[in-house]
Amino acid sequence: MAHGHSHRAGTVGPEVEVDWVPRVSLLGILAGIGVATLIGLLLLWPDRAAADDLQGSVGFAADGVTFPKAVVEEVEPACESAEVSPAEEQCGRVRATVDEGPDAGVEVLVEVPPQVTGSGLDPGDRLELVRQPPEGDADARFAYFGTDRSGTLWLLGIAFVVVVVAIARLRGVMALLGLGFASAVMFVFALPALLTGESAIPVALVAATVIMYVVLYTTHGFSVRTSTALAGTLAGLAITAFVGWWAVRSTHLAGVAGEEGGLLAAFTPEVSFQGLLIAAVIIAGLGVLNDVTITQSSAVWELRAASPTMTRTQIFHSGMRIGRDHIASTIYTIVFAYAGTALTLLLVLQLYDRPVVDLLGTEEITAEIVRSLVSSIGLVLAVPLTTAIAALTVPAAAPTGGA
Repeated sequence: MAHGHSHRAGTVGPEVEVDWVPRVSLLGILAGIGVATLIGLLLLWPDRAAADDLQGSVGFAADGVTFPKAVVEEVEPACESAEVSPAEEQCGRVRATVDEGPDAGVEVLVEVPPQVTGSGLDPGDRLELVRQPPEGDADARFAYFGTDRSGTLWLLGIAFVVVVVAIARLRGVMALLGLGFASAVMFVFALPALLTGESAIPVALVAATVIMYVVLYTTHGFSVRTSTALAGTLAGLAITAFVGWWAVRSTHLAGVAGEEGGLLAAFTPEVSFQGLLIAAVIIAGLGVLNDVTITQSSAVWELRAASPTMTRTQIFHSGMRIGRDHIASTIYTIVFAYAGTALTLLLVLQLYDRPVVDLLGTEEITAEIVRSLVSSIGLVLAVPLTTAIAALTVPAAAPTGGA
């Protein structure tokens, strides 16, 4: 029983054998958490009938309105001012041919916002139009709805898959399968459960835990090293959830921001928007947290394989030196990722005639700050926790000059 998972550092080097006591202790704890997660999954599983009633219950457009695709034939230059008549000046419009529906082949002329003209729209590109059904003897009316970007998105998606598989090979394939599983958990369990009013924090924790169990083991293999990373990830999730709960309650964030928040509040009043905000923080931090814990776990195992005589304390301190470098770079990733998503909002703040510090308390800005800081706190604390778990799991130091 003393011979557990073996790991070789590269192609040479001593085997790292995991003693049965730390191995059984770690796997026993993870098994208990796994059982609790499955119970939570069953208890929080959404009422499918209620979810189906809510999904698609809000009309996106009036009856009879459709959204046909059209091919761009000609793009007029943007109008110089809002007072200019597009029809008289021949500006700010796109001539396109409808290529689906009852009006296929009909040529239409629709006005578009100046930013659409400035986006590089050219003949041959595709648009999505709004078609108002005809009234009496009048013809159907058309207006611009959006630019069809599906072709480029498909190309990007295919390029992403090809690059991942070509570079990471089997690991890349497993990572893509894990990503598909994570998407299934979100759309089959988490989103319907949140929509039907289940408590957001437990739903997010259960969904995140299920995703991490499957993703980590399928991508990195069934090993004690992966299990230490999983344990560190779960600890980081728990910390993130607690700090997020405290931060949202202490800042009195409502969690409702923007038009989509108001729409959701109107049609699903039983949803806790504070809970949704915390759930968003938990789920958003999964990828970065997973990256850090895997790195720390691997670092500790490599240190033990390379230096069998190092004490657990020495391994922990060496692992933390690696972790500190990773923390610094990863925090930049988190903060700049959130700053990038809020870039337009940050620019708007520059227009106001009030100090930026005075505007930090607004719902939108405070929510972004809370997301960044809570995710960073969970990430930073996950590093020493994972390193400690890994240092306690690897075998004790071999005698100096030992057998």
